[in-house]
Amino acid sequence: MAKNCVITAAVTGASFTPTMSPHIPYKPDHLIADSIAAAKAGAAIIHIHGRDYEDGRPSSDPAIFGEYAAGIRDETDAIINMTTGGATGQTIEERLNVVRVLQPEMCSCNLGTMNYGGFPMIPKYQGKWKHDWEEPFLESTRNEPFSSSFADIEYMLKFLQNETGTRMEFEAYDIGHIYTLAYYANMGLVTGPIMVQMVINTLGGIGPDLDNVVFMIRTAQRLLGSDVEISVLGGGRHQFNLITTGAIMGTNVRVGIEDNLYIGKGELAQSNAQYVEKAKRIFSELSIGVATPAETRERFGLKGGDQVKF
Repeated sequence: MAKNCVITAAVTGASFTPTMSPHIPYKPDHLIADSIAAAKAGAAIIHIHGRDYEDGRPSSDPAIFGEYAAGIRDETDAIINMTTGGATGQTIEERLNVVRVLQPEMCSCNLGTMNYGGFPMIPKYQGKWKHDWEEPFLESTRNEPFSSSFADIEYMLKFLQNETGTRMEFEAYDIGHIYTLAYYANMGLVTGPIMVQMVINTLGGIGPDLDNVVFMIRTAQRLLGSDVEISVLGGGRHQFNLITTGAIMGTNVRVGIEDNLYIGKGELAQSNAQYVEKAKRIFSELSIGVATPAETRERFGLKGGDQVKF
């Protein structure tokens, strides 16, 4: 019997800046309300980044993550998944401290150091910036790679998850990342169910061709075995065709403002709930069920929302 599809709503991210859309949530009331609406629409998981409350710049402050997460927890039973990717310019110590302090049920684990190019977005918004930090931040992605070394990954696998009870969602931006994950699984450092997030269409990672989605999914299944929970996200305008391909192949999906600012051609999304609702409409037409948070916790082997520190 086919599993129900787990929908993650990635509600804010760090790639887009406030100039690009007034609907990117970062003030606590906005982000919490937006996340609650996405959960009520059908998202079992809410994936969060931290942003400064005043100007929306990426932040690794655990207090910000904690305020976001506590507000969401108080009104929903959604699973909170916190980033350890953060943003370019943040140290690994800053990024991991969020998990050490707050001990969420899930966190991300990026499977390699890579270029993560946000700088091509600069020309579209040149001269229109709301905040002084936006253009230099995007330009920094031309010169500075996102860092996630083998040592960083090994620390997370050997120590961080044991200290916190937080389970890892492994972010794979290219096919080599899946082989890295298989290496650690073969060493016994990764145990099932293995949660893999396929990140498609980031400049520096694998491109948005449908063949690539199929290739990534089949490679993960071959290397990691049957006890694997794969999710697919598509960046930008490719979001819905790529997640639909994944869902048809039996994967989970991720949608939201972190990955795509537009709900349709030329139409900015006003909330994360819109993405969840659109995905559910597509899946309904394809007779694909949607998983609840309770079902997701059982499938993913999570510790439960009463075991977190926020």
